[in-house]
Amino acid sequence: MSAPLHHIPPRAACGLFILNTGFTKRSLDVEGATGLRDQAANAFPVLKRVDPVLFGKLLSGGEILLGSALLAPLVPTWVAAAGLAGFSGALLRVYLKTPGMTREDGIRPTPAGMGIARDVFMLGSALGLLVEEVTTRQARRKISGRTVR
Repeated sequence: MSAPLHHIPPRAACGLFILNTGFTKRSLDVEGATGLRDQAANAFPVLKRVDPVLFGKLLSGGEILLGSALLAPLVPTWVAAAGLAGFSGALLRVYLKTPGMTREDGIRPTPAGMGIARDVFMLGSALGLLVEEVTTRQARRKISGRTVR
């Protein structure tokens, strides 16, 4: 099984971006890892108990894994897109929960929040791929005579 041709642009764009950030985080120092962990803990308080260096390594590894899955055409689109949706959704939660990232309305980004707010495009790509996967499967089942639930 390979990814349809029109899945390649969103998978490649998101996959290359995430893969690059994962490799960049491999060389985080303690201060950088602590900053990332503390920012993530704004949205997920349980992370405050995780060692910053371990958090940095796990985040780096997760990004490398997700980026690779998005780039590998043998990984089913629904699997790669589900991972991308979860990851980008978590990033947007960090954006919404971190003080100073949004303006007074709680949605529009400040200059400091612009970098994370852009991740809404990754979520949009993921949801677009997932919607197509679901609707395509339903259409195939209907054509083959199987009931769609």
